[in-house]
Amino acid sequence: MARKSYPTDLTDMEWEILAPLIPPAKEGGHPPTTDMGEICNAIYFHLKTGCQWNMLPGDFPPRSTVYSYYSKWQGQGVWEKFNHTLGGQVRSKLGKSTQPIALAADSQSVNTDQKKGMCMVLTDVKR
Repeated sequence: MARKSYPTDLTDMEWEILAPLIPPAKEGGHPPTTDMGEICNAIYFHLKTGCQWNMLPGDFPPRSTVYSYYSKWQGQGVWEKFNHTLGGQVRSKLGKSTQPIALAADSQSVNTDQKKGMCMVLTDVKR
């Protein structure tokens, strides 16, 4: 029986972009039996809806498995890779450099006490 489709599910094109960024399984261990696309779909459902892990719909992989991957990938920087890759592709489609090329610092913030921190704003500069 096919799983119900959710608005947060990855499209085939999105999965094609993200799949190579997922770390491979450890060598010598038991091969994964869970579909990594379904793990991603469950994680995105959780992130988008804000539901608790134990309230993930039952047609996703087991919540303990989903949370385990989420936690492991967070420690490995996988989410940053996802964001940088997707953000770069969006910027490229908009005709911009894949990385921001200008940095503006608010002079009022720079002159304040260090305890308050500095506010930085990334902007794009057309060449």
